[in-house]
Amino acid sequence: MSKKKITSVGGDTSPTTQTTSKFVPTAESKGKATRLRVIAVILWLLAIAAQVGAISMLFKQPINIMWIIILIVVDLVLAITGSVLWKKSNRLDPASEKNKFLFFMQSQLGLVVATIAFLPLIIFILTNKNINAKQKGILGAIAGVALLIAGITGIDFNPPSVEQYTEQTARVEELMGNNLVYWTKSGTKYHLFSDCHSINRDATTEIFEGSVAKARELKNITELCKFCENRAVKEQETNSTDELQEGVENLLENTN
Repeated sequence: MSKKKITSVGGDTSPTTQTTSKFVPTAESKGKATRLRVIAVILWLLAIAAQVGAISMLFKQPINIMWIIILIVVDLVLAITGSVLWKKSNRLDPASEKNKFLFFMQSQLGLVVATIAFLPLIIFILTNKNINAKQKGILGAIAGVALLIAGITGIDFNPPSVEQYTEQTARVEELMGNNLVYWTKSGTKYHLFSDCHSINRDATTEIFEGSVAKARELKNITELCKFCENRAVKEQETNSTDELQEGVENLLENTN
């Protein structure tokens, strides 16, 4: 048994309940996801508004380079914050992979918005005749870097999906009979056993337990510990062998 402190993380389906149907987020998770998405959209709209403000300043004489740079920075902060919240909402309420276009748009909307929030500004900077080559170089470089940072931040390199959650949950339930896993603050895998040597180290002070979806929501952990998986398989094989042997013994006793 684990001697570490174990903190139960609730808020979704009961971890002791076995389910075999398609993953469906709880009402609480959907509510959180909706709130995060609303906030993200508002922040993105403000980011686009900051871009519009920067573009309008390009046509005012004399051009205030400092204020344009400030608006680009504000645009960047708003775009990044919106993307972070949007990706978190997707972990709470993932999209389905059945419709590839809608799945891409929901998963990578941060990248799309980053392009909308900076590319027009870059085009206006490079084509504006009111600023000289040096000013174009400075503003173009800053806006280009901002676009790159916002775009990378907006990309979800491992987007969650309903199918992924369903498959991962089904595998845990197949091995353990319930939807309960363990993880740590700095861990990159979820575990089936709280006493797994991978998380019962001297540096570990606390172990969290909850469902597969909760591990993904809180830590974006997507991989099952291979040590735990192999151990669970061996225990299943041992139990099956013991049950078979017990059945044979009972049959022989009844025959005699």
